[in-house]
Amino acid sequence: MNLSLGFHVIAGFALALAFGGMTFFSAVMAPLVFTKLPFETAGGFIRQVFPWYYLTIGGVSVVAALALLLAGESLGALLAALVAAGFWLARQVLMPRINAARDAGENATFNRLHRFSVVINGAQWLLLAAALVMVLV
Repeated sequence: MNLSLGFHVIAGFALALAFGGMTFFSAVMAPLVFTKLPFETAGGFIRQVFPWYYLTIGGVSVVAALALLLAGESLGALLAALVAAGFWLARQVLMPRINAARDAGENATFNRLHRFSVVINGAQWLLLAAALVMVLV
C-alpha cells in the first residue's frame, strides 16, 4: 500500500470518528441528558462529560491533522488542526469560565459564554465535515 494512501485512510477514520462523535453528542447525548434527568443532575453530569468530550474529539482531530499533513494534504491538515485548537480553547479557557459563571449565578455571562461555545462547536463540526469530504473525494 502506498504510504500516502495509508495516511489518507488513517485521516479518514479519525475525521469520521470526530465528526460522528460530535454529531452524536450534540444531537443525541446532550438533549437526552437534559430531558431525562433532573436539571441539577443533568448539569453535574454534563459538567463531568465535557472535559472528556473535548479531550477525546480534540485528540482524534490531532491524529487527523498529523495524518493529513503526512499525506501531503495541507488544507485538510489545517482544518483538522483548527478543530483541535478549538477544543483546546473550549476545554482550557472557555469551560472554566462557563462553570464559574454558572456557579456564581451570573446568568448573562453564562449565557453569552455558552452561546460562544456552541458557535465554536458548530464551526468545528463544519470544518470536520469539509475535511472529511476532502479526504473522501
